[in-house]
Amino acid sequence: MKQKIYQKKIPAKIVKVNLELLRTGNIEQKMKKEENNIRLYLFILIMGGAAGAVIWIFLKAVSVCTSFIWKTVPSYKGLSLLPLLICVFGGAVTGILHKKFKNYPEDLTVIMDKIKNEKYYPYQDIIPMLLCAFIPLICCSSVGPEAGLTGIIAALCYWVGDNITYAKSHSEELSEIGEAVTLGQLFRSPLFGIFEVEESEDPQRDIKTISKGYKLLYYGLSTAASFMVISGLNSIFGKSMEGFPSFSDVEMSVPDFALLIIYIPIGLLLFLLFVFFEKLTENIGSRVPVIAKEIICGTVIGIMGIALPMVMSSGEEQMGELMETYSGYAPVLLVGVCILKLLMTTFCINFGMKGGHFFPLIFACTCMGLALSMMIFEMPEVHAPFAAAAVTATVLGASLKKPVAASFLLLLCFPAKVLLWTLVCATIGSKVSDLIEGKLNKNREIKQ
Repeated sequence: MKQKIYQKKIPAKIVKVNLELLRTGNIEQKMKKEENNIRLYLFILIMGGAAGAVIWIFLKAVSVCTSFIWKTVPSYKGLSLLPLLICVFGGAVTGILHKKFKNYPEDLTVIMDKIKNEKYYPYQDIIPMLLCAFIPLICCSSVGPEAGLTGIIAALCYWVGDNITYAKSHSEELSEIGEAVTLGQLFRSPLFGIFEVEESEDPQRDIKTISKGYKLLYYGLSTAASFMVISGLNSIFGKSMEGFPSFSDVEMSVPDFALLIIYIPIGLLLFLLFVFFEKLTENIGSRVPVIAKEIICGTVIGIMGIALPMVMSSGEEQMGELMETYSGYAPVLLVGVCILKLLMTTFCINFGMKGGHFFPLIFACTCMGLALSMMIFEMPEVHAPFAAAAVTATVLGASLKKPVAASFLLLLCFPAKVLLWTLVCATIGSKVSDLIEGKLNKNREIKQ
């Protein structure tokens, strides 16, 4: 006999109640999710504003101290050589800090590798880190502030992550957002900050908290907050830094496009020269003891700052002067300034008075571009900005390996209408440098 299977009917009233509870639960979950999102947005805004405040205070302090050392002090009789002594003392202090702690500030790529691979950036040495970033800048070392400031912001983000419960699960993302904000502010190009962080990101990397779309939203919120804070501080206390000067317009024509066949190879040669100087100064610097190395660097910086100020500092102030007066210089002199600037930048980085190399590279390559236009054209004023943009884009593309980021970086000092051509030059620079490095690595493997 077949057994009859009886199913107990559930009363309709109970089903209705259960469905109502399910709907209520979903609504509560949605409300909780929206509440968490709002809290996160507010937190990102606060972090962006705080990063902007830190950047402004740091740059303002650098500006005030630099002006005092190199303008106010030499204006008094008998004190013209005091900047030299300050640079030597600054080198000694930096050397002591390097010996006791670490070789701060670390390179931008090292900082980002630690954030992305180790998921951590140490903040215990935040004061030595701050001093090692600050001293070279006020001594007019031939470096920019981006490496030091990015390390400081990353360290502060991880301190927040370790000490504020809500931020613990977002430490890595906060640090990447902090880097994007820092670079976007320093180079007045939020898109550069975003693409510098994201362009080379490994798509297989496990980011468990947020998607790309949300990351871009967070970049936008934090950058907006930082710009608002910095604008407010600038309006109350004056600008923290004048900002990199830019060409007002770029004239482009068929002869300019044709000359890319010269500008791009020259840019690649400059990149190879920069790499050569980097290896050379690194090799020599590694044989000199810590402290002695920084004192030597401080001494050279002081002498060069007095004798040839054009090749010192990040190049920001010198760039403004160059744009107005370059036609009064011989092209050969501008080429010499370019090469010497590259050498001084690598020397300062590898002899302890460290920092970033973006600003110095832009200044050096602009010198070369202006010199080339003066050699080629009878009226170089019309063609000079395009030549400078092409050479600079090629070098930055080869150095950064991120063509889009390099192109957006150059919006700092060139009009937007040159963007397509800087992207072309940066892409070629990036591809050629990859080929060269691949071949060199292959030769090393064969020798081994």
